[in-house]
Amino acid sequence: MSLRGRDLVGAVFALAVAALFVRLGFWQLARLKERRAQNAIIATRRALPPVELPMHRLEADALRDRRAHAQGLYDYAHERLWTGRTYEGAPGVALLTPLRLSDGSAVFVDRGFASSPDAAHVDAARYREGDTVAVTGLVLPAPRDRGDVNPAALRDSLPFPVLPIVVQLDDTAAPHPAGLRRWRPPTLDNGPHLSYAIQWFCFAMIAVVGTMAVLWRQARRA
Repeated sequence: MSLRGRDLVGAVFALAVAALFVRLGFWQLARLKERRAQNAIIATRRALPPVELPMHRLEADALRDRRAHAQGLYDYAHERLWTGRTYEGAPGVALLTPLRLSDGSAVFVDRGFASSPDAAHVDAARYREGDTVAVTGLVLPAPRDRGDVNPAALRDSLPFPVLPIVVQLDDTAAPHPAGLRRWRPPTLDNGPHLSYAIQWFCFAMIAVVGTMAVLWRQARRA
């Protein structure tokens, strides 16, 4: 194969790679569009009036990203620690306390973050905040990957049924014990998709321009 033939094969390969980069860029733009649409849905759900717990025929997926209101009795005896959490880079745990509801069931309330050097142990008694309470928070799915706080795993170990959700109190909630930090509501941003798309398009441009420069140089030599 002549040198010119090898150059043409290399150029075809480079242009194919550039086409792949362009395709990846448009894929990231499609993901950006999906994320914006999902954010709009979540924002609409958060703006709806709070759901009153307990509810009959509770559908966890239907309540996700809704705000919920519940009144009941905190059961500190069955409180769980959601270990391995962080807040502004600091290690700690989340305090998940069952709130006993009027129908005999309970829902775990994420009362906030407590600092812990090993992100596993904390003196939970320091952060108690009364017994009979009324709470309003964001409905999140239960942490299914953690058996110690998974409602399905707790079904046989607790003397009451547990709803398959967690109500997370945020920093707009009522005053809380010193050292306990309420969570900020999850932000609705566009993620990295736009920057990734720009990067892929830049890679494609570099491949095309570089290929044209090489072919132009080889043509001048010829």
